[in-house]
Amino acid sequence: MTRSDIAELRYAVNQLRQSIGALRTHYGDANTVRRLENDLDRLVIDADEFEQSPPPEVSRRPQETIYVPDSKSDEAAWMGAQDEGLGFHSRPRTK
Repeated sequence: MTRSDIAELRYAVNQLRQSIGALRTHYGDANTVRRLENDLDRLVIDADEFEQSPPPEVSRRPQETIYVPDSKSDEAAWMGAQDEGLGFHSRPRTK
């Protein structure tokens, strides 16, 4: 995480702090407001910990390309597939 990412995280946390403060002003000491404040405290602790000791970065692997052939597939594998979830049983397959 770059310094700008951390600064952006701090900014978002401060915005959240202001929003929760507005909720406290409007709703007082409601249980939900206290839980949000508790969550905010935990988020601040985690952000501090992350900034002080970031975990190792994950290396990104290129996505694997899966080849799907254009050749015709075995029709027997798809027998009855069009009926799945429709409530029809043992109905002959339509072409």
